[in-house]
Amino acid sequence: MSLESGAARIEVQCLLQAVLQVNRAYLLTHPEQPLTSEQQARYAALFERRLRGEPLAYILGERAFYGLNFRVTPATLIPRADTELLVELALARIQPPSPPAPLPVPAGGIPAASGSKAARTGETGEGGRQTGRGSLFHVLDLGTGSGAIALSIAHARPDIEVTAVDASQEALEVAQENARRLNIGNARLRRSDWFAALAGERFDLIVSNPPYIADGDAHLAQGDLRFEPRSALASGADGLDDIRRIVTQAREYLNTGGWLLLEHGYDQAERVRALLQQSGFGGVFSARDLAGIERVSGGSLGSLEESQ
Repeated sequence: MSLESGAARIEVQCLLQAVLQVNRAYLLTHPEQPLTSEQQARYAALFERRLRGEPLAYILGERAFYGLNFRVTPATLIPRADTELLVELALARIQPPSPPAPLPVPAGGIPAASGSKAARTGETGEGGRQTGRGSLFHVLDLGTGSGAIALSIAHARPDIEVTAVDASQEALEVAQENARRLNIGNARLRRSDWFAALAGERFDLIVSNPPYIADGDAHLAQGDLRFEPRSALASGADGLDDIRRIVTQAREYLNTGGWLLLEHGYDQAERVRALLQQSGFGGVFSARDLAGIERVSGGSLGSLEESQ
Protein backbone atom coordinates (compact mmCIF):
# COMPACT_ATOMS: atom_id res chain seq x y z
CA MET A 1 0.00 0.00 0.00
CA SER A 2 1.61 3.23 -1.17
CA LEU A 3 1.31 6.14 1.23
CA GLU A 4 1.64 8.53 -1.70
CA SER A 5 -2.07 8.25 -2.47
CA GLY A 6 -4.69 10.21 -0.58
CA ALA A 7 -6.76 7.06 -0.04
CA ALA A 8 -3.82 5.29 1.60
CA ARG A 9 -3.21 8.22 3.94
CA ILE A 10 -6.85 8.19 4.98
CA GLU A 11 -6.64 4.46 5.69
CA VAL A 12 -3.54 4.98 7.84
CA GLN A 13 -5.41 7.65 9.76
CA CYS A 14 -8.33 5.26 10.28
CA LEU A 15 -6.00 2.60 11.67
CA LEU A 16 -4.38 5.13 14.01
CA GLN A 17 -7.80 6.29 15.19
CA ALA A 18 -8.67 2.68 16.02
CA VAL A 19 -5.41 2.15 17.91
CA LEU A 20 -5.58 5.44 19.84
CA GLN A 21 -9.37 5.40 20.24
CA VAL A 22 -9.64 9.03 19.15
CA ASN A 23 -11.57 10.86 16.45
CA ARG A 24 -10.05 12.25 13.25
CA ALA A 25 -10.07 15.84 14.51
CA TYR A 26 -7.94 14.87 17.51
CA LEU A 27 -5.56 12.89 15.33
CA LEU A 28 -5.02 15.79 12.94
CA THR A 29 -4.44 18.30 15.74
CA HIS A 30 -1.97 16.09 17.64
CA PRO A 31 0.34 14.82 14.87
CA GLU A 32 3.37 14.55 17.16
CA GLN A 33 1.74 12.37 19.80
CA PRO A 34 4.02 9.34 20.29
CA LEU A 35 2.69 5.78 20.38
CA THR A 36 3.39 3.54 23.32
CA SER A 37 5.09 0.22 22.59
CA GLU A 38 1.74 -1.51 23.00
CA GLN A 39 0.08 0.89 20.56
CA GLN A 40 2.92 0.43 18.07
CA ALA A 41 2.47 -3.33 18.18
CA ARG A 42 -1.29 -2.98 17.75
CA TYR A 43 -0.87 -0.62 14.80
CA ALA A 44 1.72 -2.90 13.15
CA ALA A 45 -0.69 -5.85 13.40
CA LEU A 46 -3.55 -3.90 11.83
CA PHE A 47 -1.29 -2.47 9.12
CA GLU A 48 -0.06 -5.96 8.22
CA ARG A 49 -3.65 -7.19 7.84
CA ARG A 50 -4.37 -4.33 5.46
CA LEU A 51 -1.19 -5.03 3.46
CA ARG A 52 -2.46 -8.59 2.95
CA GLY A 53 -5.58 -7.13 1.36
CA GLU A 54 -8.08 -7.57 4.18
CA PRO A 55 -10.84 -4.97 3.78
CA LEU A 56 -10.47 -1.95 6.03
CA ALA A 57 -14.10 -2.34 7.12
CA TYR A 58 -13.38 -5.80 8.55
CA ILE A 59 -10.23 -4.58 10.28
CA LEU A 60 -12.07 -1.67 11.89
CA GLY A 61 -15.25 -3.68 12.40
CA GLU A 62 -17.54 -1.01 10.98
CA ARG A 63 -18.57 0.86 7.85
CA ALA A 64 -20.57 4.05 7.34
CA PHE A 65 -23.71 3.72 5.22
CA TYR A 66 -26.49 6.24 4.60
CA GLY A 67 -25.23 8.45 7.41
CA LEU A 68 -25.11 5.65 10.00
CA ASN A 69 -22.24 3.48 11.28
CA PHE A 70 -22.80 -0.27 10.98
CA ARG A 71 -20.83 -3.05 12.58
CA VAL A 72 -19.60 -5.53 9.96
CA THR A 73 -17.84 -8.88 10.22
CA PRO A 74 -16.69 -11.50 7.68
CA ALA A 75 -20.18 -13.02 8.11
CA THR A 76 -21.69 -10.03 6.30
CA LEU A 77 -21.14 -8.12 3.10
CA ILE A 78 -19.50 -4.73 3.45
CA PRO A 79 -22.11 -2.02 2.73
CA ARG A 80 -21.22 0.00 -0.35
CA ALA A 81 -22.15 3.51 -1.39
CA ASP A 82 -23.81 2.23 -4.59
CA THR A 83 -26.44 0.48 -2.47
CA GLU A 84 -27.59 3.78 -0.98
CA LEU A 85 -29.50 4.22 -4.25
CA LEU A 86 -31.69 1.26 -3.26
CA VAL A 87 -32.49 2.93 0.07
CA GLU A 88 -33.33 6.23 -1.63
CA LEU A 89 -35.66 4.53 -4.13
CA ALA A 90 -37.34 2.60 -1.32
CA LEU A 91 -37.93 5.70 0.79
CA ALA A 92 -39.42 7.48 -2.24
CA ARG A 93 -42.06 4.74 -2.51
CA ILE A 94 -43.14 4.77 1.13
CA GLN A 95 -46.31 6.71 1.89
CA PRO A 96 -45.71 10.04 3.63
CA PRO A 97 -46.47 10.14 7.35
CA SER A 98 -50.09 10.82 8.20
CA PRO A 99 -50.81 13.92 10.29
CA PRO A 100 -52.09 13.23 13.81
CA ALA A 101 -55.81 12.53 13.78
CA PRO A 102 -57.96 15.18 15.48
CA LEU A 103 -59.66 14.03 18.65
CA PRO A 104 -63.21 12.87 17.87
CA VAL A 105 -65.92 15.30 18.94
CA PRO A 106 -69.03 13.57 20.31
CA ALA A 107 -72.55 14.93 20.04
CA GLY A 108 -72.10 17.15 23.09
CA GLY A 109 -69.28 19.03 21.40
CA ILE A 110 -66.58 18.05 23.93
CA PRO A 111 -63.43 16.40 22.46
CA ALA A 112 -62.64 12.90 23.67
CA ALA A 113 -60.26 12.77 26.61
CA SER A 114 -56.67 11.87 25.88
CA GLY A 115 -57.14 8.56 27.67
CA SER A 116 -60.13 7.48 25.61
CA LYS A 117 -59.94 4.48 23.31
CA ALA A 118 -60.06 6.61 20.16
CA ALA A 119 -57.27 8.86 21.38
CA ARG A 120 -55.11 5.93 22.54
CA THR A 121 -55.31 3.94 19.31
CA GLY A 122 -54.97 6.84 16.87
CA GLU A 123 -57.94 5.60 14.87
CA THR A 124 -58.76 7.84 11.95
CA GLY A 125 -62.01 6.22 10.97
CA GLU A 126 -63.22 5.48 7.47
CA GLY A 127 -60.83 6.77 4.84
CA GLY A 128 -57.96 7.22 7.29
CA ARG A 129 -54.55 5.58 6.90
CA GLN A 130 -53.61 4.14 10.27
CA THR A 131 -56.16 2.15 12.23
CA GLY A 132 -53.77 -0.03 14.17
CA ARG A 133 -50.46 -1.89 13.87
CA GLY A 134 -51.74 -4.05 11.03
CA SER A 135 -52.17 -0.99 8.78
CA LEU A 136 -48.61 0.34 9.08
CA PHE A 137 -46.65 0.53 5.84
CA HIS A 138 -44.62 -2.69 5.88
CA VAL A 139 -41.23 -3.15 4.20
CA LEU A 140 -39.37 -6.44 3.72
CA ASP A 141 -35.60 -6.62 3.22
CA LEU A 142 -34.45 -9.97 1.83
CA GLY A 143 -30.89 -11.08 2.65
CA THR A 144 -30.31 -8.28 5.14
CA GLY A 145 -26.71 -9.12 6.13
CA SER A 146 -25.51 -6.38 8.48
CA GLY A 147 -28.96 -4.80 8.29
CA ALA A 148 -27.64 -1.72 6.49
CA ILE A 149 -30.56 -1.42 4.06
CA ALA A 150 -33.36 -2.39 6.44
CA LEU A 151 -32.11 -0.35 9.38
CA SER A 152 -31.41 2.72 7.23
CA ILE A 153 -35.01 2.62 6.02
CA ALA A 154 -36.35 2.00 9.53
CA HIS A 155 -34.22 4.82 10.95
CA ALA A 156 -35.42 7.27 8.29
CA ARG A 157 -39.07 6.27 8.76
CA PRO A 158 -39.81 5.31 12.39
CA ASP A 159 -43.53 5.40 11.56
CA ILE A 160 -43.34 2.23 9.43
CA GLU A 161 -42.56 -1.41 10.12
CA VAL A 162 -39.56 -3.17 8.58
CA THR A 163 -38.96 -6.92 8.49
CA ALA A 164 -35.45 -8.09 7.63
CA VAL A 165 -34.52 -11.70 6.95
CA ASP A 166 -31.33 -13.63 6.28
CA ALA A 167 -30.48 -17.31 5.99
CA SER A 168 -27.30 -16.80 8.03
CA GLN A 169 -27.67 -16.78 11.81
CA GLU A 170 -24.24 -15.13 12.11
CA ALA A 171 -25.33 -12.29 9.85
CA LEU A 172 -28.58 -11.86 11.78
CA GLU A 173 -26.66 -11.51 15.03
CA VAL A 174 -24.65 -8.67 13.48
CA ALA A 175 -27.86 -7.01 12.25
CA GLN A 176 -29.42 -7.38 15.70
CA GLU A 177 -26.39 -5.72 17.28
CA ASN A 178 -26.66 -2.86 14.79
CA ALA A 179 -30.35 -2.39 15.60
CA ARG A 180 -29.48 -2.15 19.30
CA ARG A 181 -26.58 0.24 18.72
CA LEU A 182 -28.73 2.51 16.56
CA ASN A 183 -31.71 2.26 18.93
CA ILE A 184 -34.06 1.18 16.15
CA GLY A 185 -37.28 -0.30 17.47
CA ASN A 186 -39.39 -0.65 14.33
CA ALA A 187 -37.42 -3.45 12.66
CA ARG A 188 -38.00 -7.18 13.09
CA LEU A 189 -35.06 -9.47 12.30
CA ARG A 190 -35.84 -13.07 11.41
CA ARG A 191 -34.05 -16.07 10.00
CA SER A 192 -35.39 -17.13 6.62
CA ASP A 193 -34.06 -18.42 3.31
CA TRP A 194 -35.64 -15.69 1.19
CA PHE A 195 -39.43 -16.13 1.64
CA ALA A 196 -39.32 -19.58 3.27
CA ALA A 197 -40.38 -18.48 6.78
CA LEU A 198 -42.84 -15.80 5.65
CA ALA A 199 -45.84 -17.88 4.59
CA GLY A 200 -49.06 -15.87 4.64
CA GLU A 201 -47.37 -12.50 5.20
CA ARG A 202 -47.83 -9.49 2.93
CA PHE A 203 -45.73 -6.39 2.43
CA ASP A 204 -46.11 -3.02 0.74
CA LEU A 205 -42.50 -2.90 -0.44
CA ILE A 206 -39.84 -5.59 -0.88
CA VAL A 207 -36.18 -4.63 -1.31
CA SER A 208 -33.12 -6.79 -1.76
CA ASN A 209 -29.44 -6.64 -2.59
CA PRO A 210 -29.12 -10.36 -3.37
CA PRO A 211 -26.11 -12.29 -4.67
CA TYR A 212 -25.73 -11.45 -8.37
CA ILE A 213 -22.18 -12.36 -9.42
CA ALA A 214 -21.71 -15.35 -11.75
CA ASP A 215 -20.09 -18.35 -10.06
CA GLY A 216 -17.11 -18.30 -12.41
CA ASP A 217 -16.47 -14.56 -12.30
CA ALA A 218 -12.76 -13.85 -11.76
CA HIS A 219 -13.60 -10.87 -9.53
CA LEU A 220 -14.61 -13.27 -6.75
CA ALA A 221 -10.92 -14.00 -6.22
CA GLN A 222 -9.84 -10.36 -6.27
CA GLY A 223 -9.85 -7.38 -3.93
CA ASP A 224 -12.30 -7.19 -1.04
CA LEU A 225 -14.49 -9.91 -2.56
CA ARG A 226 -11.89 -12.53 -1.56
CA PHE A 227 -12.78 -11.91 2.07
CA GLU A 228 -16.56 -11.53 1.85
CA PRO A 229 -19.02 -14.45 2.23
CA ARG A 230 -19.31 -16.15 -1.15
CA SER A 231 -22.90 -17.17 -0.43
CA ALA A 232 -23.81 -13.47 -0.37
CA LEU A 233 -22.01 -12.77 -3.66
CA ALA A 234 -22.38 -15.57 -6.22
CA SER A 235 -25.62 -16.87 -7.72
CA GLY A 236 -25.37 -19.47 -10.45
CA ALA A 237 -23.85 -19.52 -13.91
CA ASP A 238 -25.17 -16.09 -14.91
CA GLY A 239 -25.48 -14.56 -11.44
CA LEU A 240 -29.27 -14.38 -11.63
CA ASP A 241 -30.42 -17.53 -9.83
CA ASP A 242 -31.46 -15.73 -6.64
CA ILE A 243 -32.97 -12.78 -8.48
CA ARG A 244 -35.12 -15.20 -10.52
CA ARG A 245 -36.29 -16.88 -7.33
CA ILE A 246 -37.15 -13.57 -5.68
CA VAL A 247 -38.98 -12.16 -8.70
CA THR A 248 -41.08 -15.28 -9.30
CA GLN A 249 -42.12 -15.60 -5.63
CA ALA A 250 -42.53 -11.94 -4.68
CA ARG A 251 -46.09 -11.64 -6.03
CA GLU A 252 -47.32 -13.97 -3.27
CA TYR A 253 -45.97 -11.60 -0.61
CA LEU A 254 -46.83 -8.16 -1.99
CA ASN A 255 -49.98 -6.18 -1.34
CA THR A 256 -51.75 -4.71 -4.35
CA GLY A 257 -49.80 -1.66 -5.44
CA GLY A 258 -46.67 -2.91 -3.71
CA TRP A 259 -43.18 -2.53 -5.15
CA LEU A 260 -40.24 -4.88 -5.61
CA LEU A 261 -36.81 -3.20 -5.85
CA LEU A 262 -33.63 -5.15 -6.61
CA GLU A 263 -29.97 -4.23 -6.81
CA HIS A 264 -28.09 -6.11 -9.55
CA GLY A 265 -24.89 -6.20 -11.56
CA TYR A 266 -23.68 -3.52 -13.96
CA ASP A 267 -24.74 -5.53 -17.04
CA GLN A 268 -27.92 -7.19 -15.74
CA ALA A 269 -30.55 -4.43 -15.86
CA GLU A 270 -32.12 -5.47 -19.15
CA ARG A 271 -32.45 -9.09 -18.05
CA VAL A 272 -33.86 -8.13 -14.64
CA ARG A 273 -36.44 -5.86 -16.28
CA ALA A 274 -37.46 -8.74 -18.53
CA LEU A 275 -37.86 -11.05 -15.52
CA LEU A 276 -40.06 -8.48 -13.78
CA GLN A 277 -42.24 -8.01 -16.85
CA GLN A 278 -42.56 -11.76 -17.39
CA SER A 279 -43.76 -12.12 -13.79
CA GLY A 280 -46.50 -9.54 -14.30
CA PHE A 281 -44.96 -6.46 -12.70
CA GLY A 282 -45.92 -3.06 -14.05
CA GLY A 283 -44.11 0.26 -14.07
CA VAL A 284 -40.83 -1.60 -14.59
CA PHE A 285 -37.79 0.68 -14.54
CA SER A 286 -34.06 0.81 -13.87
CA ALA A 287 -32.22 3.56 -11.97
CA ARG A 288 -28.61 4.61 -12.42
CA ASP A 289 -26.07 5.05 -9.64
CA LEU A 290 -23.64 7.98 -9.37
CA ALA A 291 -21.34 6.30 -11.91
CA GLY A 292 -24.16 6.21 -14.46
CA ILE A 293 -24.60 2.42 -14.18
CA GLU A 294 -28.09 0.91 -14.10
CA ARG A 295 -27.82 -0.47 -10.57
CA VAL A 296 -31.40 -0.99 -9.31
CA SER A 297 -34.48 -2.26 -11.14
CA GLY A 298 -38.02 -2.59 -9.90
CA GLY A 299 -41.67 -2.93 -10.66
CA SER A 300 -45.07 -2.72 -9.02
CA LEU A 301 -47.87 -5.20 -8.51
CA GLY A 302 -51.11 -3.79 -9.83
CA SER A 303 -49.87 -0.33 -8.96
CA LEU A 304 -52.03 2.72 -9.44
CA GLU A 305 -48.85 4.38 -10.68
CA GLU A 306 -47.44 2.87 -13.83
CA SER A 307 -44.31 4.98 -13.85
CA GLN A 308 -41.26 5.57 -11.69
